[in-house]
Amino acid sequence: MSAFVIGLTGGIASGKSAVSQRFEAKGIFVADADQAAREAVAIGSDGLADVVDMFGKGVLAADGSLDRPAMRRRVFADADARKRLEGIIHPRVRELLHDACLRATGPYAIAAVPLLAESGGRKAYPWLQRILVVDVPESVQLQRLLLRDGIDEALAQRMIDVQATRQQRLAIADDVLLNDGPLEALDERVAVLDQLYRNLAKEMGSE
Repeated sequence: MSAFVIGLTGGIASGKSAVSQRFEAKGIFVADADQAAREAVAIGSDGLADVVDMFGKGVLAADGSLDRPAMRRRVFADADARKRLEGIIHPRVRELLHDACLRATGPYAIAAVPLLAESGGRKAYPWLQRILVVDVPESVQLQRLLLRDGIDEALAQRMIDVQATRQQRLAIADDVLLNDGPLEALDERVAVLDQLYRNLAKEMGSE
């Protein structure tokens, strides 16, 4: 059981997945908010029923699951719709992540929450002992998005702009991992953080 939980966040294309993989390679459990969000609106779930109640059956795909591309287009163009959808999904995601981390074995656990700053930060996640922000300059985000997704620069910029700013993410950070270089550089930085978190968890008595 892991009572010591780290919140891992960062902007789009910052390298959160690469960082998560390196912690997992060290035996650390990582609960992923994207996976929890899918579970929150899975077929037959209360979350999906609430989404249908709010937005109508037109948000469903032919197999009865949430039509994610259609829902994404809708909320991307309508801030009010996005807030209403988040009001359904975010509380369920928080609960699923917390439960998963508490059940985890190991010295500590990580909750990977891409939209941690946007969804209330520490106030919304009071059970996080520390927050680690994977940080990159916006210019690097833009370059990586263009290469990764094969999209035009205008769309890539909009995807960045709808998220919290770099400054807003850094404002909630206890620890910052700058990831503006090659992936190989992450190994040493994650190793240092892993040792820090193991020591802090031990001091807290969670081992």
